Amino acid sequence: QVQLVESGGGRVQAVGSLRLSCAASGSIFSFNAMGWYRQVPGKPRELVALLTSSGMTNYAASVKGRFTISRDGAKNTIYLQMSTLKPGDTAVYLCAARRPQRVEFDCWGQGTQVTVSS
Repeated sequence: QVQLVESGGGRVQAVGSLRLSCAASGSIFSFNAMGWYRQVPGKPRELVALLTSSGMTNYAASVKGRFTISRDGAKNTIYLQMSTLKPGDTAVYLCAARRPQRVEFDCWGQGTQVTVSS
């Protein structure tokens, strides 16, 4: 069973920055994609950023130009660099991975809280 462990959340003022990390218990290249979702109570879970095994990235329109997803294969870790944060970015951020031949993300971390104050 793959484990994903997020870290780096916290409280920050608007226009500040945070970097989230997601450490996998195995090789991140065993997944065909990894990504970051965010969850706000009462709202659907939102895919924020996606990184495929080939290195392609995709971002939600609301974070494009402010967030960057990246990886370090040697550390089996992906990152989410978040800049120019807004109060609307406040959410629990979850790391996710999609195993080969799976249609949806099927491995999840426990989440890390990000709170942006105005």
